[in-house]
Amino acid sequence: MQNRGATFVSAMPLVRQAEVDIQDPEAVRKLVKALGPGPFSIVLIFFSPETDLASFSRQLKAEIPWGRVMGCSTAGELTSIGYDEGKIVAVAFPVEHFGVETLMVSDLKNCVPNDLMGGLVRARQILSQRYPQFPYEFAMLLVDGLSEREDELTAALASGLGPVPLFGGSAADGARFEKTLILNGRDIIENAAILTFFRTDCPVKVFSYDHLQASEKRMVVTGAEPNARIVTEINGEPASVEYARQIGCDVADLNDSVFAENPVVVRVGGRHHVRAIKSAEADGSMHFFAAIDEGLVLTLAEPQDIVSHLHGALGGLAAHSAPEIVLACDCIFRRVEAEHRQRKGDVSELLRAHNVRGFSTYGEQIGSIHVNQTFTGVAIYPPGSDFDREPLPADMVPVT
Repeated sequence: MQNRGATFVSAMPLVRQAEVDIQDPEAVRKLVKALGPGPFSIVLIFFSPETDLASFSRQLKAEIPWGRVMGCSTAGELTSIGYDEGKIVAVAFPVEHFGVETLMVSDLKNCVPNDLMGGLVRARQILSQRYPQFPYEFAMLLVDGLSEREDELTAALASGLGPVPLFGGSAADGARFEKTLILNGRDIIENAAILTFFRTDCPVKVFSYDHLQASEKRMVVTGAEPNARIVTEINGEPASVEYARQIGCDVADLNDSVFAENPVVVRVGGRHHVRAIKSAEADGSMHFFAAIDEGLVLTLAEPQDIVSHLHGALGGLAAHSAPEIVLACDCIFRRVEAEHRQRKGDVSELLRAHNVRGFSTYGEQIGSIHVNQTFTGVAIYPPGSDFDREPLPADMVPVT
């Protein structure tokens, strides 16, 4: 379902939402009009990788009236119809309910994450001093999804966050894996990350979950290039050959759908986390989306029904009070699986019904961990909402 040129805005003013087709020559102006006058503490913008960047950049410089604008490119958008493509999505946070501070990492490849600690602590202190009336807080990280620095960056940042729950997503480039972009103000850049701290009078719940069940099939990484996230050998055999044998597939048939439906997980902190496979190479190696190393035990996992699992998870978040919005980072492989299993429409209906906005990613961040194949984000509730008594589903990871 495509609504070319159409915009959407929530009737509720607590968190404003709008979307527009990338082909609209007045896309940014229509977003600005749909969101309303503000003032906003920050506007998040997630844009399709098919966006004409030259035109988008010109429009941003000419039309954006707000001070803080952050965002990234996507592997698909989460809009008012659920899974969507070819859109620019904006989520705006009014100053009446939200205060923010941002920390920019402009050169990921040469950044020493521990050097960011001073700026991180200062941002938190400034925010608490400026908005003492807001009792709730969380942090969102947007990071270049081809940088291969997410694991190191997330782990380092977590040590300086204190009690602030962190979630985030890796910028994406559809299915091309060529260029992933971060939006900082009116500038569109590569090799960057942005950490945004939020304080608010709205109760929030940061979460991360997947619909995967670990099996009894285990493999050991016996050859790897950790810095490049490449596995050369599994169980002493060429990685792709052994992986294909374990799942009962021909090496020539390995593709994104196979990877999505036959994920491998590792046990970290008492819980299994996906190490998503990016590609199988001609030399028998495999490229991953997250940290990998020799000696790591990989366990094959089996997806449960993605629709029923999502229904239970989103229902749990809304058990006592419906969120104003669920801001989400959804792994590209979840979308791939939903499409392959012909469940995309059902997933989209759930996302629409629960007012989910965000984007499909090349990876997600939760707390100190970079993960894959999850639905990760924050549920934001109206002030005074009662939601603490309801337990989350057992396989969810609550951070608050």
